Amino acid sequence: MSLIGKFDILEKLTGDKVIIGYDLGEHFSQISYCGYSQEMPQTVSQVAGSENFNIPTALCRRRDVKQWFFGRKAYKCAEDGEGVLVDGLVALAVNGEKVQIEEEEYDPVALLTLFVKRSLSLIGAVTPLEKIGALMITCDRLNPRMVEIMGQVAAGLDLRTKNILLQSHVESFFDYTIHQPAELWNNQVAVFDCGRDKLKAMRMECNRHAEPAVAFIGESEFPFPGDALGGEEVSKEAQRKMDETLRRIAEEVCENRLITSVYLLGEGLKEEWLSESLRYLCRNHRVFQGNNLYSKGACYGMKERLSPSDIGRQYVFLGSEKLKANVGMKVLRRGIDSYYALLDAGTNWYEAVKDCDFLLESGSSFTILITPLTGRDGKNVEFVMDGLPKRTDATIKLHLHMEMTDGGTVKLMVKDMGFGEIFVSSGQEWTESFEV
Repeated sequence: MSLIGKFDILEKLTGDKVIIGYDLGEHFSQISYCGYSQEMPQTVSQVAGSENFNIPTALCRRRDVKQWFFGRKAYKCAEDGEGVLVDGLVALAVNGEKVQIEEEEYDPVALLTLFVKRSLSLIGAVTPLEKIGALMITCDRLNPRMVEIMGQVAAGLDLRTKNILLQSHVESFFDYTIHQPAELWNNQVAVFDCGRDKLKAMRMECNRHAEPAVAFIGESEFPFPGDALGGEEVSKEAQRKMDETLRRIAEEVCENRLITSVYLLGEGLKEEWLSESLRYLCRNHRVFQGNNLYSKGACYGMKERLSPSDIGRQYVFLGSEKLKANVGMKVLRRGIDSYYALLDAGTNWYEAVKDCDFLLESGSSFTILITPLTGRDGKNVEFVMDGLPKRTDATIKLHLHMEMTDGGTVKLMVKDMGFGEIFVSSGQEWTESFEV
């Protein structure tokens, strides 16, 4: 795993640098941007003066030559019979199988990297690429495989910045929401995100009695009759089915809950199709339609990483990709018992890394303290090093490396470092994983 930024402190930006929020979707992608000192992000449109934000996540290679097109030009090239279309780039990368085009095979991760790199050129209409100071990529799910892929993509972009990070759509929803006027999220907030075969519903609520306040987002997926969305026209019957389905799902998600605002995202949720569902939603909620919430949320998220705002300090988001407990150990500092933090709650699991050296006072074990922020009781995990050489007290120096392998598992690796010239290292290493 090699996401740029994981092991490095983010570089400070100067006033002329631009922050990019890149939403990498299975069917469409979008790019938002803002200046370092600018409050509200803007979204790149492919047609000047319009809100044509969707960039089809696709490539097309012209026949007999190695010329690649991306986005809408890729579809146009394929429709004209001039090239071979490759879409579903995210799924292809996850599956890892080579892509056959005429007589050649291509690595699917390399193709996904090519698409991201080419589509980022669109930002050149508003700022030179060398002005990109930070990039946050947001996508639907962040399992270990997806994190690995995005690390390779980030490394292949050749941008002049180390500030390249990754977060999920759910976290981008959180970042977008907390940067809206307070009256839009003083209660719960819901998102309905329509795809071609499913509709994802998310509902954010906050525990404001905690310090800092803790935000949770629940997720549900429902079958959705959006299979007609790939064509040029959607029939009246298909529109009616989508309207009917959204109305039923909205009732299930919103009924008997205090929801202030609702966001409708995706190509299947167009105002002219949704008469019944909109009538229901607008009765008790503020309703917003659009499809650039995630890319704008990614911009806000990167701004918070670079320079936390007052609202960012007041709220911590605990999603499925977040560590939900503080992890540390008790140590003796200058003769005083102290707590030493190893991993902080609220950190993305794929960025949760700690290295440190310490002296073991006695014995052959030490204890890790786990303190959840979710209300569960804390627990202690004893790490035993079988076969550790017996030495004089406080002359056993250990190197500890800690990382997370998924949203709930911490991997701990410990190495005997010896003690200077007095005791040579035994070379022994111990590894253990535990749940948090």
